[in-house]
This record gives sequence, structure tokens and C-alpha cells, in this order.
Amino acid sequence: MKKESIGKILLGKWDTKTVVGVGIGVALFGVMMNYASITVFTNTKLTLAMIVPVIVGGLFGPLPAALAAGLGNVLADLIGGWGFWFDWSLGNAFLALIVGSLKLYGADIDNGVFTPKQMVIYAVLCVVGNALAFGVVTPILTAILYQGELNITFIQSMVSGFSNTAVLVIAGIPILKALAARNARGTNLSKEDDE
Repeated sequence: MKKESIGKILLGKWDTKTVVGVGIGVALFGVMMNYASITVFTNTKLTLAMIVPVIVGGLFGPLPAALAAGLGNVLADLIGGWGFWFDWSLGNAFLALIVGSLKLYGADIDNGVFTPKQMVIYAVLCVVGNALAFGVVTPILTAILYQGELNITFIQSMVSGFSNTAVLVIAGIPILKALAARNARGTNLSKEDDE
């Protein structure tokens, strides 16, 4: 397997399947944010929509995952009639970029590679990604874009971070493992050793 540059990994692979995948991801994220979620705090939900960037990131890469989550959040705001909260949309896009960065640490879902070591790295990145996305990016954007009350934003961010991490880890790891196993059957790989 040839080594890809970090820039190429972050951009992901782009073809017709990717464009369609991102479009479907946007639609699913938007709908699931509204109809496949449970309110856990003021305007903060435990949502299965967080599965979307896992799948899009695993199949297509970080930038496609970020677009699916960010634009999906904009669509969710539109469907829900809440107005546009770009601070949260960009926070979700940032988180999805981190979640979708699987190839940076050797996970290659396309070729059936998702080892236990990579699962642990993925779980740690989910925690770190949520902390950065909703503990730093979203509050800063709330202050800049909306001059919002940061106390409420920080509480919402903390609750959102915990609920997102739970979905990303508890549902995300089995999903990525299943996608990798499915793709491994279609390759000549029998097993990738940990490097």
C-alpha cells in the first residue's frame, strides 16, 4: 500500500460516490438530529446523528465527514425551526473532521484495517475531539457570532460532549469494525499486523 500525504488524507477521496455519500450524510444527520434524539439539556440532545460522521469518515475521509456533519447540522436547524446556529454547525464539523481522520493513525476501513490499537486511538480522539469542538470551538464562535451567554454554552457543550462521545464510541467502534470486516472480505488482505 502506498503512503498518502497528510493533506491528501485530510481531504479524503473525492468521486461520485463521495459526493452522493456526503449528500446522504447531510440529509441523515439533519433528520436524525431532529427525530432520532433525546433531549438531555436545554437545546442539547443525545442523538444517533453522530453515527453519520463515523460512517462517512470511515468510507470517504475527514473532509467529507466534516461536510456531512456541518451541513447536516445546518439542515437540522432548518428542519427544527431553531434558526441557524453556525457555532454548533462548525463545532460538529470540527468534531467530524477529527473522527474521520482514521487513516492518519493507520486505520483503513476501505481495505479492512481496524485493529484493537486503532480502536483505542479512535476512542481517545472522540474524547479529545469533543473537548476541542464543544469546549473551545463552539463557545468561541458563540461569543464571536452571537455574543451569547457563555455559561449556558459551556454547560450545553459539556453535556453535548459527553453524549456525543458515548454514541461515537459505543456505536462507532462496532460500526467501523463491521465496515472494515466487510471490506476485508473484498480484498486480498488476510490480516494487517500492528505497526
